Amino acid sequence: MNETIRQLYTRKSVRVFEDKPISAEAREAILTAATMAPTAGNQQLYTILEITDPAIREQLVDSCDHQPFIAQAKLVLIFLADCRKWYEAFVAAGCTPRKPGVGDLLLAVSDANIAAQNAVTAAESLGIGSCYIGDIMENCEIHQQMLKLPEYVFPAAMLVFGYPTQQQVEREKPQRVALKHVVHENAYRCMDGEELREMFAPRTAAKGYEAWMQAFCDRKFNSDFSREMTRSVGKYLEQFQE
Repeated sequence: MNETIRQLYTRKSVRVFEDKPISAEAREAILTAATMAPTAGNQQLYTILEITDPAIREQLVDSCDHQPFIAQAKLVLIFLADCRKWYEAFVAAGCTPRKPGVGDLLLAVSDANIAAQNAVTAAESLGIGSCYIGDIMENCEIHQQMLKLPEYVFPAAMLVFGYPTQQQVEREKPQRVALKHVVHENAYRCMDGEELREMFAPRTAAKGYEAWMQAFCDRKFNSDFSREMTRSVGKYLEQFQE
């Protein structure tokens, strides 16, 4: 196994960081790696916000589920799906572009997330840990105001970076499901109850399938934050409706 694949296999989210700065060289390498990611039509349909203002970081702690490690991270990046800059470039060139729509947004979100993962992979190669913060989408209305996001710009992903503590290095990575349940051949294959039980067996064995699933459904899918994310993102996306 080569080193790149090994790091992809072993990488896990890091939420506790050493009090060690990320050098200017490492920061530039991470950001440059992000911009080298695959992108639709070489458009780079994203903008990256580096959050250096301590006050904004503290606001993000509160708006992103009260997670103090956001403020303690040595590098905080927000990847914006940016459907605005090309639209404005077209207008500046005298073109008559249509308004950005949902399809454009999905393409931009894909671009932004691919760039974000490039940043994660680059950081991992430098011994720098990272963690995605999904709450940046959940409270997109709040973040639109906080970050002064104009129309047609959406906060797709947020990443915090820092050198992991030894405890974080040694912490076991959560188990992923077996490849056979994830990779389908040629067409989507609905899994029956027996296969679903088999797929989740390593996670549900101790508590039982029904009890584990009920608890997870309540904690994640039916949670207040999940419902709020569906509402707020739906409202935010109205600007992309033609």
